[in-house]
Amino acid sequence: MKKLLLLVFAALTTNVFAQNQINFEWGDFNFLKDQTEVNVQLKFDNAVYQEKNMTEAQYLENRKADISAKKNEAVWKNWEFQWGKFKESEYLNYFLEGINNKSKKVVFKNDVKAKYTLIIDAKWIYAGWYGGMIGSQEAKLTSDLSFVETDNPSKVVMKLQGDKIGGKKMNKDFSWEYGRIAAAYEITGKKLGTEIKKALK
Repeated sequence: MKKLLLLVFAALTTNVFAQNQINFEWGDFNFLKDQTEVNVQLKFDNAVYQEKNMTEAQYLENRKADISAKKNEAVWKNWEFQWGKFKESEYLNYFLEGINNKSKKVVFKNDVKAKYTLIIDAKWIYAGWYGGMIGSQEAKLTSDLSFVETDNPSKVVMKLQGDKIGGKKMNKDFSWEYGRIAAAYEITGKKLGTEIKKALK
């Protein structure tokens, strides 16, 4: 019985420690040793949202109903515009800021002709909440992080996972979902950049 309890505790402990960090699945950073730039691409095709694992369409439908009821149609329209803008460019910009702040020898860019491309494939996004003076809940991002050959994307050279990585209150849009999610992308970048910096000393 004691052995069983120890095994359960060990499993739970491992699961807790695996969250909010970059987990290595296979490969290493040796392929980056002679590189100066890496291209970066975001994907959202397989992303689900919140604890209920909603599709993006379901999540947006819920937000539209909520914002329209509590605010007005104009606020919803602006929210919808910002959501699209952040998904199209700002999440990537925040990630690049985070990773380039830590990874000094290799510069990560968008739409650059480099030998390797990092694909950030969002799997689960928790938008958190903002409560003003009573506090806030940070967003969390789970994503597959795959380094592939740019000219042959089916050739994966390394794969990692960012597991439920939480953002920090560090941007002007934190009171809105897209701002909190952007912060989670930035922290994902910082954590990955730290791992690369350690590996390429």
